Amino acid sequence: MIIETKVYEGNQTTIPSEFRKKHNIKPNDIVEWNEDANGNITVSFRKKVTLNDIMGIGKTKERTNAVKLKKDLYR
Repeated sequence: MIIETKVYEGNQTTIPSEFRKKHNIKPNDIVEWNEDANGNITVSFRKKVTLNDIMGIGKTKERTNAVKLKKDLYR
């Protein structure tokens, strides 16, 4: 599928609605542009991940102090 978009002043463009809907693209999501050795460009999308998104994913048997860990993270 080929869809054309225009590049506006300030080098801005729009992600076509078909792709936004298909890939569930929302504000603050990341658009990644990659150029291979042959000059072919691929575009991919990923969700922006915040600290709150990943808190609690990892488990440990060790006792931890969440306040101290968060303070250490921002040092």
